[in-house]
Amino acid sequence: MTAIEDVLARAATARAAAPAPGDPRYDRYCAALADELTRDWDTVLAANATDVARAVAAGLGAELVGRLSLGKEHLDLLTGLAERTGRLLPEHVAPTREHRAHLGMAVRRIPKPLGVALMIFEARPTVTVEGALLPVAVGNVVVLRGGAEIAATNRALATAVGRALAVAGLPAGMVQILDDTDRRLVRALLKRHDAVDVLIPRGSPSLIDYCLTSSTIPVIASGGGVNHLYVDRSADLELAAAIALDSKLGEPTACNTLELVLAHTEVAAELTGALLRAGADLPEPWLLRLDPRLAGVVAAAAGRVAELADTDDGREFLDRSIGVRPVAGLDEAVAHIRRYGSGHTEGVVAADRAVVDGFLAAVDAAALVVNGSLRLHDGPTMALGPELSISTGRLHVRGPVDLSALLTHSWVIDAEGALRDGGTEAA
Repeated sequence: MTAIEDVLARAATARAAAPAPGDPRYDRYCAALADELTRDWDTVLAANATDVARAVAAGLGAELVGRLSLGKEHLDLLTGLAERTGRLLPEHVAPTREHRAHLGMAVRRIPKPLGVALMIFEARPTVTVEGALLPVAVGNVVVLRGGAEIAATNRALATAVGRALAVAGLPAGMVQILDDTDRRLVRALLKRHDAVDVLIPRGSPSLIDYCLTSSTIPVIASGGGVNHLYVDRSADLELAAAIALDSKLGEPTACNTLELVLAHTEVAAELTGALLRAGADLPEPWLLRLDPRLAGVVAAAAGRVAELADTDDGREFLDRSIGVRPVAGLDEAVAHIRRYGSGHTEGVVAADRAVVDGFLAAVDAAALVVNGSLRLHDGPTMALGPELSISTGRLHVRGPVDLSALLTHSWVIDAEGALRDGGTEAA
């Protein structure tokens, strides 16, 4: 097994040597990473093909194989991410405007990195690059441990990342990509709250729950996406159908996608018809999971409809399907969301402003979407810049984990000789 002490010692050395946020070396690193990924992409793809072949031979499902597969389009995505990150760095690392306090002191905040971040993730090699880019761009040190399914790909990515750090003049230990698949490694790292400042799990709810319950390291956690859309009787139903389909079918397994439509009983049957019409000509098949109370309205839609079971409440389908369940109104929809929602993304479609305001007041999630796709809950789409994940936690950061969320701060007090004995303002 990889020597934990060596990994953490390299991280500590890199943290001590790393320049402060805003140093031009971080901008150079973003550019260098884009260049090195481009230079090495054929090698990365060859390594990824090894991982894909191993996954297929092991009988892994098409969904998982798709997650770990890379292509030319992923290079364009990742180099674009690196370039945008470098361009947006100045606005995220700027000190706050100072203000004058009692006794003439000038007070301001300056950005500081969170420290050493441990990222544990599964079978998405794009997350390897995101983890090697975003935290590091604002001065953090990262230790990345991906799933065994992408071990060969990660070894190839580690070479490109290492060269980018060297080109930028940053310490080599600022990014360590571990390819040791021994699970004892993860268990040992989770116990090192003395050496790791923040834990960032990316992946399934079971992985995130394991990290939350197995470690005392502070966690930035992106919980599962059991997300709902309440469609009120005042809604434009054609719009509601379009929103529901867009909320799910573009990326069915993403954390910000829709699982269940909660439709007002007065419009549930009509909405079901609107959904089937809106999805009739889609190039890929999809499934509408209907509450048994709605079964009679879709007799002609055999093959595209299945029954929605009671056990489907509170679960992620992780496929191209959407459930529809009638509710008596806003109060019942809110009660259902409070019981089964994961606190990630919840939406409402309504023309009645009182219904919208009631939904916003009663529902608690990282994002609440009014009359739009749940997939709008996304850092770049919200003009927040690149994101590492979407946090469902309640402290430090909630929603898109952008560059600012990967920073803490120090208060700077320019005292100009002021002494506390000179007095202070009342609290």
